[in-house]
Amino acid sequence: MKGVILAGGLGTRLDPLTRVTNKHLLPVYNRPMIFYPLWTLINAGIEEILIVTGGNNAGDFLRLLGNGSEFGLKHLNYTYQQGEGGIAAALSLAEHFADGGKICVILGDNVIERNVQRAADAFRKQPRGAKILLKRVPDPQRFGVPLLRGKRVLRVIEKPKRPPSRYAVTGIYFYDASVFDYVHALKPSRRGELEITDVNNRYIEAGLMTYEILRGWWTDAGTFESLARASRLVGRGGANKP
Repeated sequence: MKGVILAGGLGTRLDPLTRVTNKHLLPVYNRPMIFYPLWTLINAGIEEILIVTGGNNAGDFLRLLGNGSEFGLKHLNYTYQQGEGGIAAALSLAEHFADGGKICVILGDNVIERNVQRAADAFRKQPRGAKILLKRVPDPQRFGVPLLRGKRVLRVIEKPKRPPSRYAVTGIYFYDASVFDYVHALKPSRRGELEITDVNNRYIEAGLMTYEILRGWWTDAGTFESLARASRLVGRGGANKP
């Protein structure tokens, strides 16, 4: 299984910090933000990794991360996203890299306390389909929220005013190769973007979606509040622990 980190976008919610750098290069406690999703993939046993980025500061990723040797990788791959188009549009740039195999996709502003090795191993054994990781949160209306029935996901609703559960779909996804067929069939949402929630709902409609509850704390770092929270959590006890 290969790994894909989505680290593009303009980071407008963190303006003016993002006027001079990519959001994913901002510090979370004592490390650049991009280090955390990178270690998440590596700790899940993933050694082939692609970073999808864009904007005027894309070259800074290469200067910071190089070929990945600092992380024990033999090679680190990069691709460039022109403009914006949503998470699913960024993911489409990984199709050639995936080469028909399974992938783990993580948003570049996701920071977690533990690791996802158990979920990754389970998905390696899953014949086909997708897996999403969920986490109970106090403000699910900020995220995609799953409608659950027992061990089944019936639908994911994006930023609902009345959340059907207290869980958020975290920015960590596992997909088989059919994800790119679903992405190519998408139409832009009202925001003018290709939504990853629509991709997940296609898998759900096909009866091919599983889920697990993420262990430990989880946060994004895409707003001033969540960026500060991520730094506090990491400073208190570290991240990406066994």
